[in-house]
Amino acid sequence: MQEGRRAMELLPVQKDSRAGQELTAFFAVIAAWPGKKDLALRQLTAAAPTPAASDIASYGRLKLSPSWNPLRRDPRFEAIVQRLAPTASK
Repeated sequence: MQEGRRAMELLPVQKDSRAGQELTAFFAVIAAWPGKKDLALRQLTAAAPTPAASDIASYGRLKLSPSWNPLRRDPRFEAIVQRLAPTASK
């Protein structure tokens, strides 16, 4: 956890939006695994604001990657996933 926080301090979103967003998403995974769901979901909310979010926090990764298993079945996580879901084309 400490190293993840340090990485975000070294490269914040304000300094590099793309890399900072990815570090925030990775930190969400780091926080989720030991059960810090509230912290993980706050970080994920910050990292996945749009459908064009970083690859680690993309709809497909959130939906399928086992990295996110600790957050599955949490309604807040499911809401983030649904917000990023692609819309059907007409």
